Amino acid sequence: MSATQLPPVDVRLMNATASLVFLGVFALACAALVAWLLRNPAFAIAQVVVHGNPQHSSAVSLRANVLPQLQGNLFTLNLALAKQAFEQMPWVRQAELRRGFPNTLEVVLQEHQPVAMWDGSDAQAMLNSFGEVFEANRGEVEHENLPRLAGPDGQSQQVLAMYRYLAQLLQQRQPTTQTAQAVALYLTPRGNWQLFLDNGAQLELGAGEQAQVGARLLDFIDTLPQALGPLGVKPGALEYADLRHSNGYAIRLRGVATQPETRAQGK
Repeated sequence: MSATQLPPVDVRLMNATASLVFLGVFALACAALVAWLLRNPAFAIAQVVVHGNPQHSSAVSLRANVLPQLQGNLFTLNLALAKQAFEQMPWVRQAELRRGFPNTLEVVLQEHQPVAMWDGSDAQAMLNSFGEVFEANRGEVEHENLPRLAGPDGQSQQVLAMYRYLAQLLQQRQPTTQTAQAVALYLTPRGNWQLFLDNGAQLELGAGEQAQVGARLLDFIDTLPQALGPLGVKPGALEYADLRHSNGYAIRLRGVATQPETRAQGK
């Protein structure tokens, strides 16, 4: 059985050279194709399609503020930078971008859903449904009569959670006691809660977690009619109440002269 003979050296070299030349030509062709795609005006971004039904981010504002920042065509566009450009819009909380062949950029916008005004250093600050602070034109939601919340930096989620908790307690008592509703809640730098009602009354609730603060509020609501009975006034006359006392609460009433720090026993 004879051994297989290899082709002559010159033939092998010629084959290897031909393979290298073919690979080189193929690489150049691919590079040329890529360069053509990158420069071809057919792939320039011609339209931006926005999904998500945004209520505050108009097409005019998007064109004016975002489109000038979109550099490159459909293939060269940096999606991360484009995402940042959309999320810098005042009402945009989150943006998701997709390339749509051949020249469309598709954007899914999630807007902030305002649930409260945030009385911080910025006059245009609001809270969204996640308790996050964002800045936008308050004038667009003035008709919604949103509550006003305030607190130290980084405490917005805690303040919103406490407001929702206390507002629910008041709502549960409202049918039987005609209790006023909460319109504002402030958390002081010392950790005390101040609740403001729609009848103008201010309640000093003191410090503590939801259960502690809520217990004080419910005790106050349930005992206030009894405390006001001897004075012949209704709870609607309440102007101020301090619930931080261990054995009762101090109240101030509209149109009723009382001694300073007059205490109404809660129990």
